[in-house]
Amino acid sequence: MSARRTAILLLAAHILSMLGFATFSALLPELRDLWQLTNSEAGLVGSAFFIGYIGTVSYWTALTDRTDGRRVYLAGGVLSAAGSLGFGLLAQGLASAMFFHALLGAGVAATYMPGLRLLSDRVSGPAQSRAIAFYTSFFGIGIALSLVLAGAAAAAWGWRAPFLLGAIGPAAAALLVTLGLERVPRAHAPAQPFSFATLFPVSAWKRVLAIRPATGYTLGYTAHCVELFGSRAWMVAFLAFSAGLQAGGDRFPWSATAIAAAVNLAAVPASILGNEMALRIGRRPWILVAMLASGTGGIALALAAPLHWAIVLALLTAYSMFVMADSATLTAGLVASAPAELRGAAMGLYSLAGFAGGMLGPTLFGVALDLAGGAGRGLAWAWAYAAIGAGCLAAPLVVRLFGGRRAA
Repeated sequence: MSARRTAILLLAAHILSMLGFATFSALLPELRDLWQLTNSEAGLVGSAFFIGYIGTVSYWTALTDRTDGRRVYLAGGVLSAAGSLGFGLLAQGLASAMFFHALLGAGVAATYMPGLRLLSDRVSGPAQSRAIAFYTSFFGIGIALSLVLAGAAAAAWGWRAPFLLGAIGPAAAALLVTLGLERVPRAHAPAQPFSFATLFPVSAWKRVLAIRPATGYTLGYTAHCVELFGSRAWMVAFLAFSAGLQAGGDRFPWSATAIAAAVNLAAVPASILGNEMALRIGRRPWILVAMLASGTGGIALALAAPLHWAIVLALLTAYSMFVMADSATLTAGLVASAPAELRGAAMGLYSLAGFAGGMLGPTLFGVALDLAGGAGRGLAWAWAYAAIGAGCLAAPLVVRLFGGRRAA
């Protein structure tokens, strides 16, 4: 199979594997009210996905060194489908919803990074970098499609239907990869046996943390993911709140899920364009600009909730783009700051820390909403956006403490 066909197949599978990713976020307001959850509890359900993800991603990624990556991808597709099906058929409240959402997260962990490994094993040369860039950016396209499917299916058949339909995507992705890709034989066996140390190289991570710029970029990525996944988890709920404040003639022209999908799509190029800006003005200055803009942008968005829908949508789009604008720059900075012999360990720690931040974001948002008076108060939403953006607002201090000359 040609490199181009391989890339197209894996990109298609990547989108299909994400069909259940945003289903709960799309239905959060409805399920919160149906199950009489607090905002904190609704946030916990959102965070459960990342519990499943970070709890298993190191295992799945390390397993691709020892076995055919297609088998790992197949396992991920089965787990994701089981998580979506279980949620749609059996979820009845906080505990069951958290369990099945965590199962879905574990499944996505076995498709996202192993899928990237399958791609990099089969596409080489200059085309490899471009294919990887497309693969990572298609994450946002998958989320947008998930939101559209969830909104349309829930409106037509009720809240359980989107979860059941979402299970079809990862199952189809697993079949596509398993049957459509040829096996790539390993040139040699891994240098070290499969063990706890291969999953969690603590000694190497300590050496990475001793490099101040690498630590700074890792902390920056963690703050970025807190805001990114916290805001995505609550985007539909915020739009529903804002829609309830609109005057009769100023109501949103589309559904909240359709708007959220369009905003996620619009934010996809922001990371690539942000990296281009960083090349022009410098990495640290651009990260500071993007983080300060996103941290303050979330608060401004919340305070603008009662205004005309066009203003709300413009602010939401700008905010989402600024949230994404430093993603590629942070990753490039981390890679540049880590010596070659520690680069793999640095990337592993970076990814683990980032998705730990993603796990914290949805719950932190919900807790802040509850503490500030509930989802019916505009100021409570401002405090919630401030909570998930606090790390980004602290970016100047982080740069001062960890930037050093090597980060320039």
